[in-house]
Parts: sequence; structure tokens; C-alpha cells
Amino acid sequence: MRPLSTRLNLGKLILALALLSALVALANALHASYRVQREQLIGNTLEANRVYASKLAETTQNFIQSAQQQLAYSATALGQRAHDRGELEAEAARLQLQTNSFNSVLIVDPAGTVLATSPLSLALQGVVLNSPGNKEALARREPFISDPYQSATGRLIVAISHPIFSAQGQYKGYVSGTLYLRERSILQTLLGKHYYRDGSYLYVVDRNGRILYHVEPDRVGQLAQENPAVQAVGKGHSGAQQVRNSHGVEMLAGYAPVPAVRWGVVAQRPTEATLAPLASLMTSVIWNAIPLGVLSLLVTWWCARRISLPLWQLARNVQNRDTGIAIRHVTGIRAWYYEVSHLKQALLYSFNLLQDRIGKLNRASMTDPLTGLQNRRGLQQGLEDWQARGQPFGIIALDIDRFKTINDRFGHAVGDAVILRIAQLMRDDSRDTDLLCRNGGEEFLILLPGIDTDASARIAERLRVQVAAEVFDEVGSVTVSLGVAHYPSYHDDPQQALRLADKALYMAKEQGRNRTVVYPQA
Repeated sequence: MRPLSTRLNLGKLILALALLSALVALANALHASYRVQREQLIGNTLEANRVYASKLAETTQNFIQSAQQQLAYSATALGQRAHDRGELEAEAARLQLQTNSFNSVLIVDPAGTVLATSPLSLALQGVVLNSPGNKEALARREPFISDPYQSATGRLIVAISHPIFSAQGQYKGYVSGTLYLRERSILQTLLGKHYYRDGSYLYVVDRNGRILYHVEPDRVGQLAQENPAVQAVGKGHSGAQQVRNSHGVEMLAGYAPVPAVRWGVVAQRPTEATLAPLASLMTSVIWNAIPLGVLSLLVTWWCARRISLPLWQLARNVQNRDTGIAIRHVTGIRAWYYEVSHLKQALLYSFNLLQDRIGKLNRASMTDPLTGLQNRRGLQQGLEDWQARGQPFGIIALDIDRFKTINDRFGHAVGDAVILRIAQLMRDDSRDTDLLCRNGGEEFLILLPGIDTDASARIAERLRVQVAAEVFDEVGSVTVSLGVAHYPSYHDDPQQALRLADKALYMAKEQGRNRTVVYPQA
């Protein structure tokens, strides 16, 4: 046993507990503070991004409506009378250059032929358009904003068009303003001027989740349908949530729809950037808490020494003493406070109780829990005692015949009941001095002190007959096989004598079971 001085004492334990409590309390306070601050930062950022997205969506909505008004005014003017080519080109140039709303302007007749363009460098005059936007504009004959498509010039564009009708209501084609999605356009003017310093950025998607504007030009035209924010804004919802972008970065996204075109604006900021100030805040809190923590530990250490001294004396006097000496020394300890006094009384009471329980535990450790017979440990102790005293004894090894079949057919509960009944028959036919042991499973040993081989064989045969005559619930008839040997007549080693009884048992099994066999005496 280690010396008392090398073990932790109560003072050290109280100090350790106080330190642990302080650390846990500090960790809990820091964690709670961190969680509150974190949720507040995230919540504020989500709300700020939602408001920002809503403002940009409103700006985009106003632009769309303004662009549609410009086209409507131009369409009305073009529908009043016939215009020559020069007048059409002049009107297209006015639309493009007056407000810088469109990258290009086209005037198209009902057959889809381009009558005029601005800029003229497009070289589309006289070309019959076959693009999706042109087909849908001609088919719908109403104000229309297209989905992104590849134009005749190979650009990815969105077209805003307005039908042209004469004063008599005759359809004369449409006028269209286009936005280039991968080149400088009004979208970049409206959205791109807000530079995204800490990894924050925004993007615009159409009703199908296709990206119309993004800080990464390569993303324009790609689908982002898997993004939860895109899914929500595609349904016309405004809100905010945490998402993961295409690079796997956790983002705090706010989103808002543009009702006029069923677009959506998503503004987002990296979660890491949002939480970056939190680390320095937590560090500052920890440094400010250290001085008070040290002072608290010093006070706790002094109190711990005062409280632990009588308990340490109690433990020191109890250590390495037998029960009688320990009781005398514990009685002499002065208990100056309530808890120590009761602890001393409890210790004195526990010595007697401990002795009683040790005896019970020893008995339990040597007893089979199912039958109450001795187990192998109890058998070994009995053998050692008898061998030390030179006690001769007869040996009966018993095994239940075809026990596995009983278990398989009727279940383990019935098998246990058979084992219990046979154990009781063994008790009924034994003396108090006999040692009855369950050797494992369905195997048993009976050691008969002061009994010779012939008497052991008669007792074994009597037990066999009793078992065969017994009627077991559910099973009916059960038989046993028995092997008989003797110590020291058969061998001067008790363990070898047991093995000879076991060999005799297996001879009984081989000879047809339900019989008693005495091992041939050497």
C-alpha cells in the first residue's frame, strides 16, 4: 500500500474541486457568453443581409419598371406612323444612349426581322432572329422579360421587350432592350459598386435558379438550384438563413424577390468573417477573469487545509491497522465539527458491518448463482482444506444426459428448472459434510469425505435411480450419467482423482448413458 503522504488528501481534493468548479463555471460562462454573442452576431448579420437584399431587390424592381416604361413610350411612338430606316435607328440609339439602361436595343418586325439596332456594330439589320427570346416575344405580343438565352451575337442576355401596335391595333413587332450578363451592364452598375471586402458578396438569380449576376463572372449562367436561399427566393419568399456556398464555405444569406421579373437577390457574408471579432472578445474576458480566479483559489486553499486536517488525522490513524487497533485510534481522534463527528461514528459502525459483508461476499464468490451449490472456486478451496488435513473422499461426477436437446426443444428456462431440480435431489441425498458443486453447464461434482469407492458407487447409483424416477415439468423423464473415483486410493493428487471420475463419467456416456461407472482402480 502506498504511504499516506504520497496520496491525495482531502485538502488537495477540495482545492482540485474548487479549481475544477472555477474552471467549469468559467467555461460555462464563456460558453454561454460565446453562444449568446454568436447567435446575436449571426442574427444581426442575417437581418442586415436580408434588409440589404430587400433594398437591392427594390432598386432592381424600380429599374425594371423604369426600363419597361421607356420601352412602352418608344413602342407607342413607333406605332403612330410608319418610319424610315433612319428614324428607326435614331429611336434605337436614343433608347440605348439616353439612360444607359440597355446594352443594346433592337426593333423587330412581326416576322422577326431586325429593322434597327443600337449600337450599329451589332450588324443585325435585316437578320431574321431565331432566338428563344425573339420567338416568345412574337408569340406573346405583350410586355415581356425573357429568361437568359444565347443571342444571335453569341452573348448571354436577358431581353426586356414591349409590343408595337398601330393606332388601329395592328401588331407591328416589338422593341427590345437587352442586358448583357457577362459584360458591363446596368446590373453591374446597380449591384457591383458595393465591394465585398471580407468575403461578402451578392448575386441575382432568375425564377429557375439560374445566376444572372455574380462577383465571379464564370458563375453567370450556371444553375444554383441546390442552394436553400435560392430555393426560397424562387418561391417569392424574403428572409435569411445559414447556407453553404459552392466552395463549401458557410455563409449567412439574406434574400428578397424582385416581383416584376420573379428574380431573386441574395446577399451573403461568410460566417467566419462575422464571428472573427468574437475570438478577441473572449480572450479579453479570460484575461480579466484571471486575477479574481487566483485570489479565489488562495482563499479556497486556506479553507481546505482547515477543513481537511481532522479528516487527514482520521485517515492516517485508520491506515495499516487491524480492526481492533483501528477502533482504538479512531476513538481517540478529536472531532471538532459536526461532519467529522458523524464520520467517526460511521467508521466505527462500518468496521463491524464490513466484516459481516466480507463474509457474505466470500460465500457468494464461491456459490453458483442458479443452484446455490459450490462453484469451481468453492470446490478448489474445499479441496485445499481436505488435502491439507489429509482427508480421503469419494468422488462422483454427474452429467445430465442429452441436456442440449432439452434446451433446444423446451428452452433455457425449462433447462434451468431441470438443473435446479437435480441440484435439490443431490441435496436431499447428501450429508452436511458433503461438498456439492456445479462444475459448469449441466455437469456436477459430489465429494464425499470419509467414504470409500464402493459406498460412493452405491450413493451414485441411488441418485441415478432417483433422477430417472422423477417426473420433470414439461420435459417428463430425465436421466443422468455418473462416474466414480476416490482420493487418494486412485491418485495422490486431488485434481488427477477428479479427472479420473470425469473419465469414468465419459465411459458411462459411451456405454449408453443413464448408468454409473466406477473408474478402474489402479
